Amino acid sequence: MAEDKEMSSSVINGNDSLTGHIISTTIGGKNGEPKQTISYKAERVVGTGSFGIVFQAKCLETGEAVAIKKVLQDRRYKNRELQLMRVLDHPNVISLKHCFFSTTSTDELFLNLVMEYVPESMYRVLKHYSNANQRMPIIYVKLYMYQIFRGLAYIHTVPKVCHRDLKPQNILVDPLTHQVKLCDFGSAKVLVKGEANISYICSRFYRAPELIFGATEYTASIDIWSAGCVLAELLLGQ
Repeated sequence: MAEDKEMSSSVINGNDSLTGHIISTTIGGKNGEPKQTISYKAERVVGTGSFGIVFQAKCLETGEAVAIKKVLQDRRYKNRELQLMRVLDHPNVISLKHCFFSTTSTDELFLNLVMEYVPESMYRVLKHYSNANQRMPIIYVKLYMYQIFRGLAYIHTVPKVCHRDLKPQNILVDPLTHQVKLCDFGSAKVLVKGEANISYICSRFYRAPELIFGATEYTASIDIWSAGCVLAELLLGQ
């Protein structure tokens, strides 16, 4: 996996990223490895936002399901999310397979992050229980929260990354294995002591008190507050 993350990023025509279209890109070619063409069929949109779009796709060569996050790329800067995801490697953190760039007819440049596909989010799981007028079984609450904190402990310790937008929508769940993975590192950052950061970060209901009061020299503890809010949501069902 580490080798895949370091491979060169190709640039393709990006007018084919709509549902049902085929996206072909080349991977490999580093350290003497042969280049390989991989094709993906975009199947359905699974998420949208100010960041761009996420769609489920199928690798035509292997049949593997993947998630592709497509974001507009400023040509002047490197993409922070890509730089961080290239070094993240943990069972409770979404895995980056590879990436490629695509262009449009108006010469806009998009970064496409190809990641493992996990079918459900914690938000949808919570909604399922809420619609059934039920509370999540406590055994699942314990299982999910253990994995959330395990993932946070990893990103806070090894790469020293602060997620900065932890919420149920950014926590993925495999309904068969109940494995949890943190995702969406679009707001994540390596925090440097003494260096100011923006305080208007993290979704409203999961924002730590220091962020609400405008602190700019916060620590990764803001993720722990957000995780506590998620825990309360799992327990209360609201």
